[in-house]
Amino acid sequence: MPIVAHTDLPTFQRLKEEGEDILSPERAQQQDIRELHIGLLNMMPDAALEATERQFFRLVGACNQISQFHVHPFTISGLPRSAAAQAHIDRYYESFEQIKADGLDALIISGANVTHDQLSEEDFWLPLTEVFDWAKQNVTSVLCSCLATHALIEWCYGIRRTRLPAKRWGVFSHTVTNRTHPLVAEINTRFDVPHSRFNEIFQADIERHGVRVLVRSEVAGTHLAVSPDGFRIVFFQGHPEYDDISLLKEYKREVLRYYHAEREDYPPFPEHYFNVQVQDNLNDYAQQVNKAKQQHLALPEFPESAILNTLDNTWRDTARAVFNNWLGKVYQITNQDRRLPFMDGIDPNNPLGL
Repeated sequence: MPIVAHTDLPTFQRLKEEGEDILSPERAQQQDIRELHIGLLNMMPDAALEATERQFFRLVGACNQISQFHVHPFTISGLPRSAAAQAHIDRYYESFEQIKADGLDALIISGANVTHDQLSEEDFWLPLTEVFDWAKQNVTSVLCSCLATHALIEWCYGIRRTRLPAKRWGVFSHTVTNRTHPLVAEINTRFDVPHSRFNEIFQADIERHGVRVLVRSEVAGTHLAVSPDGFRIVFFQGHPEYDDISLLKEYKREVLRYYHAEREDYPPFPEHYFNVQVQDNLNDYAQQVNKAKQQHLALPEFPESAILNTLDNTWRDTARAVFNNWLGKVYQITNQDRRLPFMDGIDPNNPLGL
């Protein structure tokens, strides 16, 4: 079912131009269909702020439950912003105070960039835990992406993430390990997920606290897990929301960082992402970059346009299916009043009756 363009956030128009089904408020009011109000706490840095909006909006909009989805973006303090990004936030985002007053049926929390060894040292830590604390009492289900997963697991269970020897970066094969959970109903039992992180939460550590792992990879570790109650918190350690070009954009940024001496080594390829021909072309480009850097020449143009049509998206259908299952269950148990998390008779300690 479609997303309702209840504000003039540019992402609505961008998605409409891409062929997504976006309803005007006037058209939505003519339909006798129940609404779901979903918050998006967007903590991503400026360069990825609007792309993150589009990625999660697409996944929500692809769900086919009998509902109209109102997505409410907001953010928190403690995240550095440029003047342009802050203007976008001021113009289009809601405040957390308004979110709390109006209520939500579900909440998505994005990842974020970090600058400290411990998450609790980040400037956004206290504002983020305030959102966690409110959502735990007032929102039917919270879905966390990557950094948000690490933060909420530390906040809930005292488990700190572990620094990996090298960045976990690429597209990895995953397997459903609990085929009876409603979140993975009718999805592929083996599928790919992109990852991009320096840290990891290990399966054995979270399972000791009753967290249920639903999807994992032999190489990339746990991807999808849920809180002990089975539904109130959904943890993603990977990035199923990524577009096919997301890792390409990230690789390009790392090449720029190398050229500008912001990193010492030339970036490796994201694993299982570029085909052999693209890797050969990018190796040739790396030689041009090194020559330009050594001789203080202008950076040669990155061959992005030649790569775009070679990229495969091997995760989007499964990501949509999981989101569809998630919001379908929210729809079935959330209260008609979005300020209340559950219908009468729903056990918050076992909302799905698992």
